[in-house]
Amino acid sequence: MSAHLPVLPIVLPLLVAGALVLLEKRGIALQRVLGLASGVTLVVIAGLLAQRAGSGEIAVYLLGNWEARIGIALAVDRLAAIMLITTAVLGLAGLLYACSGWDKRAPHFHALFQVQLAGLNGAFLTADLFNLFVFFEVLLIASYGLMLSGGRGARLRAGIQYVAFNITASTLYLFAVGLLYGLLGALNMAELAERIATAPAENLPWIAAAGGLLLVVFCAKAALFPLALWLPETYTRTPAPVVALFAVMTKLGVYAVLRVYSVMFGAEAGPLAGYIWPWLLPAAGIGLALSALGALAAPRLRTLVAYLVVGSAATLFIAISVNLEGTLGAGLYYLIHSSFAAAALLLITDMLRRQRHGAGDSLRKLDHLLQRAALGILFAIAAVAIVGLPPLAGFIGKLALLAAMPEATAQWAWPLILISSLLALIALANAGSQLFWRAPEGEPDGRAKPARPSEWAAVGLLLVAGLGLVAFGGPVLRYTADSAQQLLAPAGYRAALLEAVPVKHQEVGP
Repeated sequence: MSAHLPVLPIVLPLLVAGALVLLEKRGIALQRVLGLASGVTLVVIAGLLAQRAGSGEIAVYLLGNWEARIGIALAVDRLAAIMLITTAVLGLAGLLYACSGWDKRAPHFHALFQVQLAGLNGAFLTADLFNLFVFFEVLLIASYGLMLSGGRGARLRAGIQYVAFNITASTLYLFAVGLLYGLLGALNMAELAERIATAPAENLPWIAAAGGLLLVVFCAKAALFPLALWLPETYTRTPAPVVALFAVMTKLGVYAVLRVYSVMFGAEAGPLAGYIWPWLLPAAGIGLALSALGALAAPRLRTLVAYLVVGSAATLFIAISVNLEGTLGAGLYYLIHSSFAAAALLLITDMLRRQRHGAGDSLRKLDHLLQRAALGILFAIAAVAIVGLPPLAGFIGKLALLAAMPEATAQWAWPLILISSLLALIALANAGSQLFWRAPEGEPDGRAKPARPSEWAAVGLLLVAGLGLVAFGGPVLRYTADSAQQLLAPAGYRAALLEAVPVKHQEVGP
């Protein structure tokens, strides 16, 4: 079983999704049991893979026993393991929240949710550009169904924009992949890295153009300026259990930039080595500043949190575009933390909305809250976490990032990150005072609904995971630092892929 462990994060949710479709008529209770069992199992599998990758081993799995250069190759290193365990925890939290009753209103919810998990996990595991596109489409198609199911009005409009935006990005991706294959005759990342390093000079501008198209696609998915306009409305209108998992989808764009450009355009890529990093840094700085201003101006709490998600992605791009071991390690730690904090705050926002039936999550209307004290405490913890105040993990991540900044970048990165954090704090403090401290208007709304136990459990899981990053901050930071070191020396990743051959081709015996 251990030999097949790398493929289980893809196969397990796909098998469960198929079973859920067949068993839908058996009732929602059975679907919930299967979905939650799959979620818990994925957390365990991701933990085992993270432990295995922690030794420095890069596990390569060849689907169908085809050679890595011509078949589907999966690879698990420390970075992939980090993304898998983050996704598994977010997925389990989303499933717990959905079990409060939302899953009854969305046809095929549990099956589509499992398909989206399989697509995310596949994107983190694949070592091939075309299969990365395939897994992008798998997760996107599932997300379309989850977002648009039962939607109308504002949600339908936001969903159509989301679909159109991603179809455009996917088309650009195909253009880039086709151009690279036409020039280099390969799509496996390790194979491409070798061919880029030895490409003739007349092909280099075309290779750079293809790499630039890929960068546009990845930055669009990560909501980096100026490609972030789709995210606030999408996150505002998406149902809460789904948007909790969406918190890692922007990080998928960040992951794709790290993976593709460290392997294919690393230090050994010749004239094209690291050519994208100077473009990313100013875009990330502008995106961070604009996200803080957007949070201040947001009329709804969900929109405010959406802008903070944009800001967290911009902070990560600042970390990775500096391209140093210290900033990369701190950035990966911050990636885990910001995913948990954003998802928790998005779920808390939905709990508030359900208790303010007439006012929703508007910051300009006041209403009674049935569970004011408990929700206020959770909101305060999540707000402190996402802003980056001590003693929670956001402070540790930002402090480690700022400390690792080279002097030239630190001159503007320090004030920008600190001022944007202050503006985010002001926006959240204003939201909290509107929701929890001002006297409500009118009489309590009898249609308001208190939060259910599974909703508290989902938020608690995410906040406990965030607190775990503080309690085990030393080991986690060492793990992310080792991941950064592995990323900056991609020769081991490439060698593991290129040396992977089917067992039947290996020589055995004397």
